[in-house]
Amino acid sequence: MPRPDRFTGRVGVVTGAASGLGRATAIGLAAEGARLVLFDRDAEGLAETAASCPGSVCVAGDVTAAADHARVLDAAAPLGPIALVATAAGILGPAAPLTDVAEADWDRLFAVNVKGTWLAIRAILPQMLAAGRGAIVTFASGAGLAGNPTMPAYSASKGAVVLLTRSLAVSHVTQGIRANCVCPGPIETPMLRDTFAQAGDAAAVAAREAAFRARNPMGRFGTVDEVAESVLFLLSDAASYITGVALPVDGGKLA
Repeated sequence: MPRPDRFTGRVGVVTGAASGLGRATAIGLAAEGARLVLFDRDAEGLAETAASCPGSVCVAGDVTAAADHARVLDAAAPLGPIALVATAAGILGPAAPLTDVAEADWDRLFAVNVKGTWLAIRAILPQMLAAGRGAIVTFASGAGLAGNPTMPAYSASKGAVVLLTRSLAVSHVTQGIRANCVCPGPIETPMLRDTFAQAGDAAAVAAREAAFRARNPMGRFGTVDEVAESVLFLLSDAASYITGVALPVDGGKLA
């Protein structure tokens, strides 16, 4: 159940806010009092998210572009100093053996998943340091904690996000900054469906979906709200003694 005052008076930024995990996180934060800047390249999707986030501001832009992160700071300025960051923007890339991944696909995957996360934090961190307080949650993946035979390039990019986050945590823990990441397993999102679709024909898609389900002890896929609840906890004061954690939200898949 939402707690309307948990983030009252705090300003947050959510990247990848136009859909999926980013949208669920933004809606959850707004329901608990946060004032938000919503950032995504999908302007139409942002508007749909904003409709459920009263008082939010939208910035349509590219997470791989430093200039667009500067626009986020400009948009946030009237709201106050940024205290919360959730970097949900990410792409899947090709579900293919490493030798079949094109160089351009590899570069794009790391640009969005890793560089985009770094640029968001780099832009906002000075405000947090000046205030002596801030909470950051990045979005990695269960695939960033264990080898993945289906998506090795994606797995590599998410592993980089995990260690970026842990490095951030130990670098700034004495300055009042907490940094954690969530590592979702298979979550019912368009990205998950895209993973299945890349398998090929209908029979191959069904087989890949069945294999994903079979590897999960709960026998089901997670929901975006289940991930968002974990993000909100890590951003909240209830997690004040938690930093540098890579939290699996995966139904026990990595247990």
